[in-house]
Amino acid sequence: MKDLITRLGAFLRRRRLATVAVGVFAAGLLAAGQGLASGAAGDLMRLRLGGDGERTRIVLDMDRTAQGRVLEDGRSGRLVLELSGVAPEAPLSGRGLGLVRDYRVEGRGAAARVEVALTSAVEVERRFLLPPGDGVGHYRYVIDVRANGRAAAPAPIAIARREARSERPLVVIDAGHGGRDPGASGQTAREADITLAAARELAAELERRGRYRVRLTRTDNTYVDLYRRVAIARQADADLFISLHADAGSDPATRGASVYTLSEQGAGRAVREFTGRDDWHRELHLPGRDPSVDRILLDITQRATQNRSALFARTLLGEIERGDHPLLRRSHRDAGLAVLLAPDVPAVLLEMGFITNPEDERALTDPRQRRRLMQSVARGIDRYFAGGEPLRIAEAGPTAGSP
Repeated sequence: MKDLITRLGAFLRRRRLATVAVGVFAAGLLAAGQGLASGAAGDLMRLRLGGDGERTRIVLDMDRTAQGRVLEDGRSGRLVLELSGVAPEAPLSGRGLGLVRDYRVEGRGAAARVEVALTSAVEVERRFLLPPGDGVGHYRYVIDVRANGRAAAPAPIAIARREARSERPLVVIDAGHGGRDPGASGQTAREADITLAAARELAAELERRGRYRVRLTRTDNTYVDLYRRVAIARQADADLFISLHADAGSDPATRGASVYTLSEQGAGRAVREFTGRDDWHRELHLPGRDPSVDRILLDITQRATQNRSALFARTLLGEIERGDHPLLRRSHRDAGLAVLLAPDVPAVLLEMGFITNPEDERALTDPRQRRRLMQSVARGIDRYFAGGEPLRIAEAGPTAGSP
């Protein structure tokens, strides 16, 4: 176990995750009642734990859906939960991890009683049910708890942090389109030319600051495959990826910048694409000894990356707005775009404006106005790295579940 924890910690350091606490995608707490109406209990197969002395995840694996009810909320040092519709074939018990001292699960007719003894008082951050999907063939009931500030006993796996790396963050700038793919067209300009000019301007602005290493996916009017753009960022171990584009629409009155981050559907697509490769363990620098642990780590990576991308998107839009550049009404959008699919590099796609709008086109083709926009983008990057602590690395053991 100690060797596995060491390997997992090394993985997290290499991928530069800012926190082990995984941003959780929303799922309905109450599930459809198929199977419950019959009165027969499904099987509660196991209880798994993961996390540390600050936050711990409890995952209950079940062969059917269940409804949960909290009987004791953990503030007294004890968490008790009732799950209706499932029960273990025999009582389950075991030693704890992180905030959990030990646990016991017993069947009560067509329900299960889950009793968790805690190392300290906790607060339940969230509870949710996940149906089968993405390679997992059973239901999972997930409970995330965190220490509520009272003195906690030492956890089996403690969070250790190291200071910022001496090397500067690497920002990869992607000039959209190029070569045989000119992108959208305005009255006088092509998108591929605008994005290349903007990418060069942003690179120069970041280099003038002296705080970053910068790499462009293309430096001239050549075509670079979409997946190759992602690979460039991943192979370089980038800290941030930003793809520059100019939007287009049928209504010439539509104008303003917007930012895309990866959607939930896109995140699922990314996981499927990576786990479908023979060498996905090595490509993501995973231990490769236990497929279930590797899926947990991939989920941790994907969730942390989505959280960091969303943080950067909000920061970036704020700086663009403060720079008096117009924004699209719904300026933060999500999609499963290919350039956003890297599971381990925070990424956004910036639509700088509408090339089909005369005012936006003039701004994007005017060197002074384009420079002002890229200065706003650079300030967004500054704020992201200063305020989001992307250079502080959290190291801990495996987190439970592959939810």
